[in-house]
Amino acid sequence: MTVELPRTLVFSPRANDTSQVLTVAAYRRGMLTEHLTGWRVPEGFTIGGPAHLYAGPLFADAVAADLGVGLLEPPDDWLTRLPYDTVRRNIRMMTMAEAWQLRTPAFLKPPNDKSFPARIYRDGSQLPGPDAVDSDTPVLASDPVQFTTEFRLYALDGEITTGAQYAIDGDLDIEPLAGHELEPQILAFGADVLSECADTLPSAVVVDVGLIVDPAHGAVAPAVIEANAAWASGHYAADPERVLDAVLRAAGPMDEISTRDRIFLRSPVRRIDDEP
Repeated sequence: MTVELPRTLVFSPRANDTSQVLTVAAYRRGMLTEHLTGWRVPEGFTIGGPAHLYAGPLFADAVAADLGVGLLEPPDDWLTRLPYDTVRRNIRMMTMAEAWQLRTPAFLKPPNDKSFPARIYRDGSQLPGPDAVDSDTPVLASDPVQFTTEFRLYALDGEITTGAQYAIDGDLDIEPLAGHELEPQILAFGADVLSECADTLPSAVVVDVGLIVDPAHGAVAPAVIEANAAWASGHYAADPERVLDAVLRAAGPMDEISTRDRIFLRSPVRRIDDEP
């Protein structure tokens, strides 16, 4: 008789609000949890059953392969593929070398990691230099805009499963999406976006949306902010059970990843200060 070992959700050494609520949700499902104590999987480390991972991108790159975990994330250029009416600003992909040459204000961010802070830069000279970031690092550059309210939506198989408000006028302001006065509008907009582009995203993903002051008309309208990997996103006030569903799918055993999702597997990012 074969005994099926419980799955284990692995965390980085640094605990946060999301890892704490995911720990509780995992226990309710009979899963085990493990906080690693360093940036390497210890020699001889065993967890028994299949592993899943919740961690930041740098830590995930360091341990995922040793855990046998595949990481699903949105394509770097996903935002640039969306129609203007969905994002309501001009967005383009460039390299860090090209971003260093910018001489006008732009909102700049790394697509899927934290290699430099995401914010509005006066020009490219304010970015970290070549001693900190590789010149070929991908950068998303967009027009500076004002989001009045921002929401995080968790999606599984093209359907929104939970969400939360996380900011108002750029300041952290957390509320559940369930029961929010803007819930119908945000859910309807998110559903429209996913109906058009779910095939361009992993089956488990986070999509941030918000209300934006449209520069063309001066009116407030919904727009996509960005898409993120579920395994590295804060849950804010979203339903922990549904968040866990997304995390388990987005960062689970490599041999369980569907053919459909394999094009969204993250390749570990090598930093200029990594060992050769």
